[in-house]
This record gives sequence, C-alpha cells and structure tokens, in this order.
Amino acid sequence: MQVPLWVWLATMAGIVALLALSFFTHIRDAHEPSFKEAGAWTTFFVSLSLLFGCGLTWAMGRERGIEFFAGYITEYSLSVDNLFVFVIIMSSFAVPRAFQQKVLLVGIVIALILRTVFILIGAVVIARFGWVFYLFGLFLILTGVKLAFDKQEETYEPNALVRLAGKLLPTTHAYDGARLTTVIDGKRYITPMMMVMIAIGMTDILFALDSIPAIYGLTDAPYIVFTANAFALLGLIELYFLIGGLLRKLVYLTFGLALILVFIGAKLILEALHGNSLPFVNGGEPVQWAPAIPTWLSLLVIVGILAATTIASLMGNRSRSA
Repeated sequence: MQVPLWVWLATMAGIVALLALSFFTHIRDAHEPSFKEAGAWTTFFVSLSLLFGCGLTWAMGRERGIEFFAGYITEYSLSVDNLFVFVIIMSSFAVPRAFQQKVLLVGIVIALILRTVFILIGAVVIARFGWVFYLFGLFLILTGVKLAFDKQEETYEPNALVRLAGKLLPTTHAYDGARLTTVIDGKRYITPMMMVMIAIGMTDILFALDSIPAIYGLTDAPYIVFTANAFALLGLIELYFLIGGLLRKLVYLTFGLALILVFIGAKLILEALHGNSLPFVNGGEPVQWAPAIPTWLSLLVIVGILAATTIASLMGNRSRSA
C-alpha cells in the first residue's frame, strides 16, 4: 500500500490541528470538565474517527477500511485499559483535577511521537524480516496470558527514570499551578507536574510495546497503523473524565483485552506459517495447512469479545449491588 507523501503530511497536520483545537478550546483554561462537556468532546472525536474510516474505505477500498476499523477498535480498547493506570498515577502524584487535562495532553503527544517511531521501525523490520511475525505473535500471546492472570496493581511504583529524576533534580512536593518548575527562596525546583509527565511518558513506552505489534497483526500498512493509533489517542483526555469513575466497574475488560492479544498473536503466527521461509520450519516452505484469518473475521472477533466482557462486567456489578 503506497501512500503519497502529501497524504502523510496532510494527515499529520490534521492530527496536530486537532490537538491544537483541544488545547485552545478547553484545555488551556484549567478546569475539571463536566460530564456534558466530556461527553460532547468524546462524541466529536469518535464521530471524526468513524468519518475518517469511511473516507479511507471510499478512497482505498473495503479491505483497507476494515483494517482501519479493526485496528482503531483494538487500539481504542487498549487505550481505555491504559486509562486505569493513568488514574493510579494521577492519584499517586495528587494532581489537582483542574490540571489533569494538561498532563493527559502531554502524555498523548509523547505517545504519538513514540508510537510513530515504533511504527516506522516496525515497518522496516517487517519488510526485511518476514519471520519477525513469529516473535510478534509469541510476544502478544505471552503478554495476553500475563494480562489475564496478573492482578492489576492499585498503587503506582515509580520506574527507574522517575526515581533517578527525583534523586538528581531539585524537586518540591508543592504544585505551583500547572508550572513545571517553580522558584523557592531564589532556587529553581522541579514541581510534581513535571514528575507526573515523566511518569506518564515512560508508561507510554510500555503501552506501545504491545500496541504496535497488535495492530500490525491486523494490517501491513504503516499509514493505517499510524492513523488508527492517532485517532484512538485523540479523544482519550475527554474519555478519561467521562468514564474515569466507571473504569473500576469494567472488571472483565482486562480479561477481554487479554483474549484479543492472544487471538491477534495466534493470527500473526498462522500468517508467519502461511508464508514461512525459515529453513528449520517445514524445510523453509510455507505451511499449507495454516489458515489465513481474514480481517473482517478479526473485526467480528474483537467486537464480540469487547461486547461480551463489557456486558459481563455490567451484569456482574448489578448482581453485586443487588
């Protein structure tokens, strides 16, 4: 799939414009969004994503359109699960609700940059080494199994970079509005706002490690990988405030995401077998019995798993509250 350079540049300019729109219309002025405001902006970004997907389908064909929607739903679902981690980080650093939008915006910008780098690296690696699908598939299966059986932590443990920054840089525990640094008795200090941004930025790296292989299991087009990731990230700020209190009620969402990762991992391994060239696997010949799972079936499986786990979560909460 060859995408002209001007299309890439126009798409990136559009993404930057949407981020600027978010900042200047409702993020620049520190406040906690109301349920109505968060709902309106979430609806806007989801609708925009659907319109883009329809336009892509019209311009590039039905198969590419299905790939975008499958990738978008997968990335959006993973991003929703990531919001739970963001809630824990925000609570650990006691970020005032009015300033949380700016923290999330910085986190999204960092995530877009990091994921773009990973997408480009992934495209080069896949083009040169087709057998990397074996590694991607195995990694996703192991990640899915770990996600299903590991208990989700309720507390945040600072990573190595955050701990190092805390030791090497002069820091204060007091916020100074949304400022990243402040001056106390003539000396400049790093505020907790800077530390929480570092924490979220480092967390985004870990999120990208399973996010990018997962979507490459649904499409081989870097442009679709990029746009599905970008649109999945764009509405996260508003979604955070819209469903922040509901995240703990989606008790089976993590298990559903684990199933999706295992499914995509198995799909990648089957695709690798179908086009096998490794000499120690079937003598270097393609494995004929390995089925090729169509993208439309992948989309149905992903939507079905998410619907089932969401309904099960809501029914489970209702029975416990009865």
